[in-house]
Amino acid sequence: MPESTSGVPAATLLSALPDTVVVADAGGRVTYVNPAVSRLLGYAPADLLGRDLTEIMPPRFRSGHGGHITRFLTTGQGELVGNTTQLPALHVAGHEVSIDVTLARVEPFPGASAAESSIVGVLRDASTTILLERQMQVSRYLAATLRVTAALTEARDADVAFHQLLPTLCTELDWDAAQLWQPDGDGGRLVHAGTWTAPDAAVPALEADAAHRSFRRGEGMPGQAWLRRAPVVAEDLASDDELVRGRAAREDGLRTAVTFPVLSGDSLLAVCELFSTVHRPVPAELVEVLAHAGRQIGQFLARLRAESVVRELADTLQRSLLPSHLPTIPGIRLAATYRAGGEAALVGGDTYDVMPLPDGRWMVLIADVCGTGAEAAAVTAVTRHTARAAASGSAGEILTAVNTALLHEEGSAPLRFVTACCLLLEPTAEGHRATLSVAGHPLPLLRHPDGHAHPVGRPGRPLGIDPDVAFPEEAFDLPPGATLVLYTDGVTEARDDNGAQFGEDALLRVVAGVPTGGAEETVAAVAAAVEEQLAGSRHEHDDLAVLALSVPR
Repeated sequence: MPESTSGVPAATLLSALPDTVVVADAGGRVTYVNPAVSRLLGYAPADLLGRDLTEIMPPRFRSGHGGHITRFLTTGQGELVGNTTQLPALHVAGHEVSIDVTLARVEPFPGASAAESSIVGVLRDASTTILLERQMQVSRYLAATLRVTAALTEARDADVAFHQLLPTLCTELDWDAAQLWQPDGDGGRLVHAGTWTAPDAAVPALEADAAHRSFRRGEGMPGQAWLRRAPVVAEDLASDDELVRGRAAREDGLRTAVTFPVLSGDSLLAVCELFSTVHRPVPAELVEVLAHAGRQIGQFLARLRAESVVRELADTLQRSLLPSHLPTIPGIRLAATYRAGGEAALVGGDTYDVMPLPDGRWMVLIADVCGTGAEAAAVTAVTRHTARAAASGSAGEILTAVNTALLHEEGSAPLRFVTACCLLLEPTAEGHRATLSVAGHPLPLLRHPDGHAHPVGRPGRPLGIDPDVAFPEEAFDLPPGATLVLYTDGVTEARDDNGAQFGEDALLRVVAGVPTGGAEETVAAVAAAVEEQLAGSRHEHDDLAVLALSVPR
């Protein structure tokens, strides 16, 4: 292999690359592969030399993609040219690995035949990308169902809520039509309760059929959802000849449907059907989210009927944005508290999370979404789930991923910026090493073993505003006896009856004044000081969160 322009042999440069580089001749036989193939597919480079390039593909793909590669080699054209394509590859152990493939054709020297051309391929592990995309999709679905459930809290009674359910579901999840079925008076059959269509859609045949249609348990998609107490999917209505109402669905040009039950405990309140005029896959993530939404909506509607309405649902939504419990980190003690805002706030935007990483580190996140209510809850869900999906990166990269997701989700919705602190912890011989990145959030407070406390971190811009912003990182040690306190601005902005804020100086004094410096004691002291500040206050207060980490002596 020739030398590079720097004088270093090209093989040496290629051997140092983390991505797999494969070179094949005009016949598609491998002439070079760098050592990275061992990490990606388990082959020794020498084992692939002289073999057909398509042999690293699963057998079911060899004829199709083999033809693409042949056409690419002979003409320099084809579907694989100049694009990064996601394909399955065959590991030497026999299992499949998802890879991103980029191909380029090396032209022969002037005067040489086309048979002397080569193909160069760069192969990269796509599993991390796929995981992030799936997590992003889950985040979008969760955000949509949170907006649906929160929107229903504005209904004055259950009848109004049921009327709003179909358009809200279809709009948030991007379906073209919906039908609602409810148990009749005897509870033995499902009867039609409503049909909704998007402004540019119409389902006259389905509506006409519903006027005289009812379903027993197990009959049709609604009856199946009732029987199974789980979502039912029909991805291709046009080819399903046994489908009840199949003729009506085909007349209206409907291609895909998903049906899910609305449950309150063991009681079926309704069955919702969503229809699409284009064929669309229904991933397992959407099925799971709809199953959860059906239970959550059903619980809400039952409470609404009993007139124990908004606050209970708001509490449920808020809990879904916070971890159900704090994990155990070896060598670290954790404590946290959350205090809801005033009565005017339906759902707050504060959240925190603690998550173990595969390499032994831990991610700690605290975030505060601008505003309250359904939109704030949706943004909070996107923030938390995106941070989890991107947690394999550095602290700054995690915040960058959240920033990108928020800008993508913003669309036509009002701007909701987010402030956040992301902390990565790793154990050391002397305690723990922390790497911190801050996005417009109050700086955490570090209490040293001698009781001295001060802010740490470098301020950065909030998330969801600027696509080109960078989030600097700062590393520091947490020796035995140290405590780190992360909090939202609801702590320092808590106002007494005269309007005076609690302030950062008072918070520093509280943190420094805790005799033991432990996480539990520190959180309890901060919470007590804020409660004292708010006692008797007529001013509306923001929600607040406090998360403390301490290293035992």
